[in-house]
Amino acid sequence: MHRHQQEQEPSGPIRVLSVASEMFPFVKTGGLGDVVGSLPAALHTEGVLVTTLLPGYPAVLDALEGPVRVAEMSPLPGVEIALLEGYAAGHRLLVIDCPSLFRRKGNPYLAPDGTDWPDNGLRFACLSRVAASLAQGHVPGRRPDLVMTHDWQAGLTGAYLHYDGQPAASVVQTIHNLAFQGRFPAADLARFGLPPHAFSIDGVECYGAVGFLKAGLLFAERIITVSPTYAREIQSPEWGMGLDGLLRSRADRLRGILNGIDTNDWNPETDPSVLFPYQVGDLAGRRPNKRAFQAEFGLRQDPNVFLLGLVSRLTGQKGVDILADIIPHILDDQTQLVVVGSGEVGMERALARLSRQYPDRLACHIGYSEQLGHRIQASADALLVPSRFEPCGLTQLCAVRYGCVPIASRVGGLADTIIDANEAAMASDVATGFLFSPVDGETLAGAIRRAATLYRQPARWAGLQRNGARYDVSWGRKAQEYARLFRRVLGRAEVGMTEFDQSSMRRRPPLAGPTGPAHSARNARASYQAARRGRVRANDPFGRPG
Repeated sequence: MHRHQQEQEPSGPIRVLSVASEMFPFVKTGGLGDVVGSLPAALHTEGVLVTTLLPGYPAVLDALEGPVRVAEMSPLPGVEIALLEGYAAGHRLLVIDCPSLFRRKGNPYLAPDGTDWPDNGLRFACLSRVAASLAQGHVPGRRPDLVMTHDWQAGLTGAYLHYDGQPAASVVQTIHNLAFQGRFPAADLARFGLPPHAFSIDGVECYGAVGFLKAGLLFAERIITVSPTYAREIQSPEWGMGLDGLLRSRADRLRGILNGIDTNDWNPETDPSVLFPYQVGDLAGRRPNKRAFQAEFGLRQDPNVFLLGLVSRLTGQKGVDILADIIPHILDDQTQLVVVGSGEVGMERALARLSRQYPDRLACHIGYSEQLGHRIQASADALLVPSRFEPCGLTQLCAVRYGCVPIASRVGGLADTIIDANEAAMASDVATGFLFSPVDGETLAGAIRRAATLYRQPARWAGLQRNGARYDVSWGRKAQEYARLFRRVLGRAEVGMTEFDQSSMRRRPPLAGPTGPAHSARNARASYQAARRGRVRANDPFGRPG
């Protein structure tokens, strides 16, 4: 394992380098971008200063204010980059300017034809290699105390530190979705700048390929995933995606911390996407939005109709195929459905076909729309989240804040954040939504019928909405958990912000600071080897590559 310098009980803020492939508002394909964009501000109040390392996509470079070139380097064979530093939308960023790898418009991972960019391995190996160089202090004045790597795209960071064997900051690997693991041909090992002996079970080898996320899980000091239930689920063969043995072996280093949302961005009173603003918990104030939304999608404007919404990637993970199968059975004269999202071509076509078949009951917007994603929360009566698995989910958090009642599968973070409207919960006035299991069409249809029945009882339905509005969806307590974990990794005492120099936290300080304690990741050889011999699993249960 790589070596770390150690300092006894240092004071002052913790300086964290967050390494990610996307960040809202610059580039976003899902919840990863939202979390990377909203968590830094919450951590700031806990004495944690975050600088985010991003690829130099056009949208990121365009947003960067007064960029300064702080380094030039060749992180990988044949790759030359400039490292830029600056601010954008209130975030302190380090940006990898490498036109040949990152100056591409559109989706950060997909070519215009919808297939993966063929050099994705090289692109995100570059991201990880630059992160490792910063962790080692190779860019003067910008060495972090700790590196937080997000998903497979940053997963090689710990591997580079391990094989370099130099003093470096500790790494905390975050799993936002284990289904996407970043596996690339073994022949690319040298291209990624890794030594031949790295290709082993004790290294980056993962079912015959170079596994970016596997490396992140193996070499990180700590592993965080985005809900407690998901942390348990991924240690099982069913949802471990072939890495359950490794995760079980590191269970003492694995922790689930729920995501939060930015309650400034998600505020129906100030949200520019909401046509008729209203305060959180103002049930009468949200009603005009429903009528306007029905009109916008060409549906009958009727306040008594049960209006369902779905805003999602249209994929098998999200259970959209399950919903499509039952649409003929759940839509009637008193039920409407609006779908907003994009994804697998087959599902897009199936939903478009159904919308033509039921034009007065089903409307679809096929394509990503941040504005409609907000507006649907302010307008629909209930939000469908029929995911087969869901690490955390953000959409249900937005829904309850906006007075939209979630109907969701009992998995992952959905189970952690929704209280089912069973009789006991209703009697105790704590219910916030509807949960169903197992995840199939019959149980989903049953949950929708349960919700429709309660919707016809306005007082009880309003109780669900009020309970949801009271639920704390913010980053507050979750950010405190992150900060406590970071201090534990660094061997720092638990201190409050009152013990910090508050003025220093208001400045824009350089990224610098001492490194953390000795790396202590457990060797996962036996269990991972057993899992590897037992079966080779795809990156997700639907056979798509990560």
